[in-house]
Amino acid sequence: MDWRNIPHIFRDMGDVDNVVGLGRGYKWVRGENTGQEAALVLVKKKFPRDDLRRAALLPEEIAGVPTDVIEVGDIRLLTETRTELLRPARPGISIGHYKVSAGTFGAVVRDRNTGEALILSNNHVLANLSNGLDERAKVGDAIIQPGTYDGGDPKSMVIGHLNRFIPVYSEVSSPRCKIAKTFEGIFNVCLGVVRPQYRIQVLRETEKVNLVDCAVATPVSPDLISADILEVGPIAGTKEAQIGMTVKKSGRSSGLTFSVVLATDVTVRVGVGKDEYGVFSDQILAGPMSMPGDSGSLVLSEDNMAVGLLFAGSEQATMFSRIDRVLDALNVKL
Repeated sequence: MDWRNIPHIFRDMGDVDNVVGLGRGYKWVRGENTGQEAALVLVKKKFPRDDLRRAALLPEEIAGVPTDVIEVGDIRLLTETRTELLRPARPGISIGHYKVSAGTFGAVVRDRNTGEALILSNNHVLANLSNGLDERAKVGDAIIQPGTYDGGDPKSMVIGHLNRFIPVYSEVSSPRCKIAKTFEGIFNVCLGVVRPQYRIQVLRETEKVNLVDCAVATPVSPDLISADILEVGPIAGTKEAQIGMTVKKSGRSSGLTFSVVLATDVTVRVGVGKDEYGVFSDQILAGPMSMPGDSGSLVLSEDNMAVGLLFAGSEQATMFSRIDRVLDALNVKL
């Protein structure tokens, strides 16, 4: 067969609505490559031969070369922008609590008890980095897509509401002790007389260590979200990250990127605010694969097995939490 004639042969097949393309490849039988050259017929959807009209039946050979049918769906230009309004919204795009700039919609998960579909991302994306006592966020708060930094409007672009989150603790925090609060108030009154531009804040050290940075939101309607990750597709399952494993993520800022796991069982001090840090333990370290705004991205192996949830990074490294810890903490499943 003269493969240069493919454009002409394809035009002759144009009356078959389901056919979207024709190419050169190898014939596959029961998932294995036979090595036999074949004319690959690309179709939107494969149907059992008995269900097709005679006019829709594809030839077993083209110009003496056997055919093989490949289902490819409805191919279109990939013009979806990660920072624009998208419905249904897909993991890999901009999202955030209405008080947060923007992060990444990580995955669609399901409540282990009710089966309800939920939006997964970080606490600092969906719950405004709350420790649960600071009133930075509360259950029911509006979640918008895209995030506010990307033009999201809390009045017209609400995609869901905060369902639950795991608190994130910094190394120091404001005490709830009445004595400390009273002392702070009295001291600031006195200080205000001589230095009105200054204020004293009483802080206490905390020994709490974080294992995850995660939260879930309930979509306004299940129809507003789709589980397939942008440029990645469906999640195949979960597995444990291993040193040397190639991993990938689809994020709001840097799109689809790849790196390699460099270390596991990492305890690390992470900047969580201006001059404020939190300690995270049992984390995974990978090479550079993220930018600000990618927080909340699901981290996957090359075969689309989820291994973690990205929450921090730098120009030289990326940090993510083990996926099993994230799912167990939130009582959800993929």
